[in-house]
Amino acid sequence: MKTINDFNFRDKKALVRVDFNVPQDDQLKVTDNTRIVAVKPTVEKILNDGGSVILMTHLGRPKGEVKDEFSLKHILAEVSNVLGREVKFVEESIGPKAEQAAAELKPGEILLLENLRFHNEEEKGDEGFAEQLSKLGDAYVNDAFGTAHRAHASTAVIANYFTSTKFFGLLMANELKAIDKVLKNGERPVTAILGGSKVSTKITIIENILPAIDNLIIGGGMAFTFIKALGGKIGTSLVEQDKLPLALEILAKAKEHNVKVYLPSDTIIAESFSNDAERKEIDIYAIPEGWMGLDAGSKSRDQFNDVLLNSRTILWNGPIGVFEMSNFAAGTVALGDSIAEATRLGAFSLVGGGDSVAFVKQFGYDDKVSYVSTGGGAMLESLEGLELPGIAAINK
Repeated sequence: MKTINDFNFRDKKALVRVDFNVPQDDQLKVTDNTRIVAVKPTVEKILNDGGSVILMTHLGRPKGEVKDEFSLKHILAEVSNVLGREVKFVEESIGPKAEQAAAELKPGEILLLENLRFHNEEEKGDEGFAEQLSKLGDAYVNDAFGTAHRAHASTAVIANYFTSTKFFGLLMANELKAIDKVLKNGERPVTAILGGSKVSTKITIIENILPAIDNLIIGGGMAFTFIKALGGKIGTSLVEQDKLPLALEILAKAKEHNVKVYLPSDTIIAESFSNDAERKEIDIYAIPEGWMGLDAGSKSRDQFNDVLLNSRTILWNGPIGVFEMSNFAAGTVALGDSIAEATRLGAFSLVGGGDSVAFVKQFGYDDKVSYVSTGGGAMLESLEGLELPGIAAINK
């Protein structure tokens, strides 16, 4: 793996692809700077070498049009604040203004280019656009794991113009190491927790990770497809009717790989999808008509806890209840507690996927697990065993 630690950036301008697609409020102020904080070690390494940094990123979906609300000038103050020094800004990403700003950049300085997606050529992976970007720097660094699954001009194509000076940033390297630690080098027993709503979105992940894991905990809405396939009564719970045979296939494949599958044994049910609905705890195989399961029950939580405390490597992707509603968050909170305790006892825990990451941040578990991935789609495709374009471009 070629990382920035393999190169001295003295007197070099490093073009660094970052993922600053950050959430903003109505006044366009940054509300969560996690993705900016995550690239600080990469920026500091290059600057400490005596180099300069040219940051390029997208923000939102302007679809090739210049729109003020998507301008990176609105996040400039937060980027400067996090990186601890003034960041220069140019209101273009290619062309004379960008070229002049890059040419004038001195060692120790940082320049932020305007939103790459103001150009349709970015998402199209246009060669000409990538070549124009490449002229701005002496080296290319990809530190945007969150966009590594996209074959865009700045995430993959641009690397073709840097044969010997293209590298992974430290964030990207850490992401790849964390995934390898689960799928290739995980200390046994390895436990994967897959939650969320649909089996269909996780099938490729399940098939890819079965050879690498010992235990599979299935929770959330997707569990009801398995329960129904096994003959259970699930009331009006979420189910993918056409995936019942697939659920049985997954269970059979798990058995072939000697993977123990743990489904919830009980659930918190409600009469409607509402935080204020009447609720009760019941056997998950016997949900009455007109009721739906919205959280894991107490027996399930205890069983999952026992499995996790006996695990040495843990992968968590997807909540096991509707944690956005306080009355149905207890199962996912209990799961978070179990993973935190297992981590404290020495297990390696990786959390990835949008809803799981949202949960650990909202409930304060991000410093109680080993690693929280910054890439939703990229993380999922990595777990599916796919080589991501942004990674392949550096490796070739």
